[in-house]
Amino acid sequence: MNANGSRFQSFGQTEINWDKLDKAKFYGVGAGLFTGITVALYPVSVVKTRMQVAVKDSAERNALSVIKGLLKNDGVPGLYRGFGTVITGAIPARIIFLTALETTKVGAYKLVEPFKFSEPTQAALANGLAGMTASLFSQAVFVPIDVISQKLMVQGYSGNTRYTGGLDVARKLIKSNGIRGLYKGFGLSVMTYSPSSAVWWASYGASQRVIWRFLGQNSASEKFSPSHSQLISVQAAGGIIAGATASCITTPLDTIKTRLQVMGDKGKTARQIVESLIAEDGWKGFYRGLGPRFFSMSAWGTSMILAYEYLKRLCAKDEQT
Repeated sequence: MNANGSRFQSFGQTEINWDKLDKAKFYGVGAGLFTGITVALYPVSVVKTRMQVAVKDSAERNALSVIKGLLKNDGVPGLYRGFGTVITGAIPARIIFLTALETTKVGAYKLVEPFKFSEPTQAALANGLAGMTASLFSQAVFVPIDVISQKLMVQGYSGNTRYTGGLDVARKLIKSNGIRGLYKGFGLSVMTYSPSSAVWWASYGASQRVIWRFLGQNSASEKFSPSHSQLISVQAAGGIIAGATASCITTPLDTIKTRLQVMGDKGKTARQIVESLIAEDGWKGFYRGLGPRFFSMSAWGTSMILAYEYLKRLCAKDEQT
């Protein structure tokens, strides 16, 4: 046993730490895996975004009507508006996120270990801190991509401007507002995604331990060695729980952020957007797009975590005897 202590070592039974990964393989294979997941789930983001910016008299007020409208006007490509911009920025943002996540998680476990919390609590705190830190670091890349892609998602919808592509959006934003135009809603993005990431990873880390205990297993035991199918099942369940928890908590901020990024160039402030949401739909207006966001975060979270845990197993260095 090393100086990190038995509790810290025990997490290695179900998790592969950063120092055990082949970094070059991790980044290369990871880029391909997450690109595939983004392709599969991107249409959900488009539907969610259009629902959040719909005006009161819009005909497309639910997910099904938005999908029908997109397919009628643009066919399947309509479900992938802004995809090129997202996939271009997603790779560097993902690299930053995963690097910060894994390196912070190791330090966070060491930080909380002396407090002798229960295993689920320790996992929640360490994973939550790592998720929040990773999100903060990746926002510098993610926010401009988010602003541009969302404008492409809703172009021509509810009176929104049409563009020829991502570069056209960037050029017009910089021309009208300077570089800060690409960071419209940056504060709200940090307030939305950092807590969301913290809640997601905290829920995921803690729920796994709770599920193992429910199944009569002790993941803190050095003898604990789950089968491949058990590991995948518990990780998938943890991803669903984490996505559901995070989506319910952070949807109101996400709705405000999205409308500010898309409609801010019309002179609307965050306060005016809040007032208009309440005037149009009451407090439930803050939960516009909750269904797609709930599905997106649960589906994305489950797919992502299974791919991510598989990626770490695939890229683990051979143990030296």
